[in-house]
Amino acid sequence: MVGDEFSGISRSDAQQMDAADPLARFRDDFVFADQETIYLDGNSLGRLHRDVPAAVSAVVTEQWGNQLIGSWGNWIEWSGALGDRLAASVLGARPGEVVVSDSTSVNFYKLAVAALDAAGPGRDVIVLDAEEFPTNRYIVQGLAQARGLRLRVVSSDLDEGLSTDDLGRVIDQDVALVVLSMVSYRCGAVQDMAAVNELAREAGTKVLWDLCHAAGAVPIDLTGTGAELAVGCTYKYLNAGPGAPAFLYVRKELQTALRQPIWGWFGQRDQFGMGADYDPVDDVGRFLVSTPPILAMAPLGPSLTSFEQAGPAALRAKSVAQCQLLLDLTREWLEPLGFRAAIPAEPGRRGGHVSLEHAEAWRICRALAEKAKVITDFRVPSRIRITPVPLYTRFTDVWDSADRLREVVESRQYEAFAAERSRVT
Repeated sequence: MVGDEFSGISRSDAQQMDAADPLARFRDDFVFADQETIYLDGNSLGRLHRDVPAAVSAVVTEQWGNQLIGSWGNWIEWSGALGDRLAASVLGARPGEVVVSDSTSVNFYKLAVAALDAAGPGRDVIVLDAEEFPTNRYIVQGLAQARGLRLRVVSSDLDEGLSTDDLGRVIDQDVALVVLSMVSYRCGAVQDMAAVNELAREAGTKVLWDLCHAAGAVPIDLTGTGAELAVGCTYKYLNAGPGAPAFLYVRKELQTALRQPIWGWFGQRDQFGMGADYDPVDDVGRFLVSTPPILAMAPLGPSLTSFEQAGPAALRAKSVAQCQLLLDLTREWLEPLGFRAAIPAEPGRRGGHVSLEHAEAWRICRALAEKAKVITDFRVPSRIRITPVPLYTRFTDVWDSADRLREVVESRQYEAFAAERSRVT
């Protein structure tokens, strides 16, 4: 590895940042089975919280094993209880506005259909970003085809994301729904939620926000920005584990005006009355469907405890500082090797990850993981996403990862890897 003398920002500087880091103690909340590997892919799958095994064991052994069905007196409230914790610590929402349930895609479908059904006559357009996350685009395409709606797809810059001005030019009285990610999955650009919500209000329509790359990475104020609908996953920055249940948000004032398309008994009034006809409750519970996956929900609690203790402002400050360190090292070390920072220039418009462009991004990404023990991920067409998650990533990890990345490229180790992408990137 290269030494401190090669950089204007030395490894000693990074060590001093770690020594002054008020969030350093939270690293101990997570499992590090391999101390040599630097994990910078928490925007795809977060690390295991050290308290998760005990939390899952308690559900399996103490509750399921010992109490059997008697545990449902506790479990039946979990979707709302975890939702309230998410609302307070991560989403800037009020109690009774968030539930944990289903997958992000299922929740997205439920809220999209509910919003379209509630749209006024003559509204037959769905607005979405051309670079919106693929599943969202596919669901919207299916809904448009099934309902005879028009898609108004807005082009966005691969580095800068979608501009609010461009959105303002396409949101009008014909629009039934606007679909947007708060943070772009590719370049990490952050949307101005308050400004977009205001545009939608003026046009009499609604925005369905995808918070998958925002929740746990950037401060979110659903209440203050006037957001009405949102969905998001819990397995990225929120560390709830692979395939963990997602969440949905519906603003309190809107809940009784919407009826989601999947009528299930967990949204039914007097659920155990087993009534003949569907009669949904008058709160966010009407957006639940069926029995929640209790074992899959258990890991979210320990991670939320860390978020509650750390606070969104401190997490954001560290994230910005770590991403800036990586960008500074990119400018000095990596740009001469053909890399380019493919993200917004303003720190306030950047999410929790850095996207670097290089013509050999795929092979470099593989070499970085297999030769240098730095785990990042690749996104088409030629991007490497690097994510220093502030709860468990050190500043020295950022410095070392840039150092190893430079070595992989300078030594051309990536040339030993096939250019064809594997299924998982």
